[in-house]
Amino acid sequence: MAKEHSLDISAKIDKQSLKDAINLADKEVANRYDFKGTPYEINYKEHDKALVLIASSDNKLDALKDIVIAKLLKRGLSSNVLEELRVEDASGGTRKATFKVVDYIEAKEAKKIVAEIKNKQIDDLQKVMRAVKSMEWDAPLVYDNMR
Repeated sequence: MAKEHSLDISAKIDKQSLKDAINLADKEVANRYDFKGTPYEINYKEHDKALVLIASSDNKLDALKDIVIAKLLKRGLSSNVLEELRVEDASGGTRKATFKVVDYIEAKEAKKIVAEIKNKQIDDLQKVMRAVKSMEWDAPLVYDNMR
């Protein structure tokens, strides 16, 4: 009798960890010397699944992005959780970066994952997971329901 193997791969994210990472980033920036007296904003729009960063210059905006990503990584989230949509001028001579919060796997990428799994001899789910994890994906993958 053949053994059935099962594995769910998704891109769901822990929303509380995401909020905590954003709040920690905001607190860190508020206490940083290089941001004292300069306008900045970290605005998470949960309903729109968007994160908006505003800073006084491109350099400050890059620093803000780095801080947010570092906090995401410390909370166990992938940096792929955020996809940069655009960087543009904002009011008052500031720069604004808009990010989409990625919590899904696009159909094209899902097909690639399935094809990669089918290329393997599936005797061990751990081997399949390692193989899939070793590849570069746009979505932050999560593994559930392993049998």
